[in-house]
Amino acid sequence: GFYGLTYWYTEQVTILGLGPVWQSENKDAKLRAADDLDAGEVMAFGLSEREHGADVYSTDMVLTPAGEEDVANGILYRASGEKYYIGNGNVAGMVSVFSRRTDVDGPEGYVWFVADSGHENYELIDNVVHGQMFVSTFRLNDYPVHEEDILCTGPEAFSAALNTVNV
Repeated sequence: GFYGLTYWYTEQVTILGLGPVWQSENKDAKLRAADDLDAGEVMAFGLSEREHGADVYSTDMVLTPAGEEDVANGILYRASGEKYYIGNGNVAGMVSVFSRRTDVDGPEGYVWFVADSGHENYELIDNVVHGQMFVSTFRLNDYPVHEEDILCTGPEAFSAALNTVNV
């Protein structure tokens, strides 16, 4: 039954979403991804934006350092921004998200982290294509990012974006 392109799309996007996870040094995220895949979950790849496409220099997904109360609860950042044309963004157990920190300029400010599409601060906006596959727009609204969610930072995050796009 999985011979049509609309079916293959789910797998292809899952592979893209896994790229930053597998390239990272975050062993917990790798184990979580493996468990999700074993359970039949799919992944998503949150790089592109409506205004910038996949331009990694211009991402509007931002991480703001957490306040004292959040830090006491293990939250490092609050993520805010929108991603566009994201396959599996409606159901992915793990969504790899490319972002930049608001408190660090230049290449050191880039961050890949994982988000959960079921979290209350993850807002699924809509399906942007009319077809069987689901290609979403989603918004993170002060989404809490914990240390265990961070995949890679700085130039390594920038390289992971380029390496994954060129898979």
